[in-house]
Amino acid sequence: MKAMSAISRSLFSAVLIICLLPDGAAYAQSAGCAISRAANGNQIFRCPGGVNITAERGASFRLTDSNRDGSPDSLSLRSKAALVDVDSSQHRGGFQVVTPQAIAAVRGTQWAVDVKGGTTSVLVTRGRVGVRRPAGAAVVLGPGEGVDVTPGTAPLTVRTWPAPRVAALLSRLGQ
Repeated sequence: MKAMSAISRSLFSAVLIICLLPDGAAYAQSAGCAISRAANGNQIFRCPGGVNITAERGASFRLTDSNRDGSPDSLSLRSKAALVDVDSSQHRGGFQVVTPQAIAAVRGTQWAVDVKGGTTSVLVTRGRVGVRRPAGAAVVLGPGEGVDVTPGTAPLTVRTWPAPRVAALLSRLGQ
């Protein structure tokens, strides 16, 4: 009976993936998440352990549950944007978004990450997020702050983002 239930869930997940994900989106597994699609084509993942992710339509990404506890602990984002909301009262061990230029890690907060043209932009809407290059010193962002990470070794500069920039990124993510 358990085997049939597992097979049914796997088949249902496969059908959801084929039907819901737009062309160009990379997807390896749901990492135990319920998947839906917003009216604007964004993909919404509601995951165990208080992890919720909104991926911009056409985003190239992969969710990973490294410790196999049923809840994703990282998002590998290659293009476009994702909004990550982690409830620290439910999720243990932190969460990170890995892009070609940066790693943004947190224990409980909400932040957006955008990968475009060789730059990773990170914006925090709630809580605090540490951002660093794969090899380099980290900066810590608070609400309303952002950083643009480009290849190289120049120090990362934290800035308060102007309202139009915040609105433009968040509107792409249905916020």
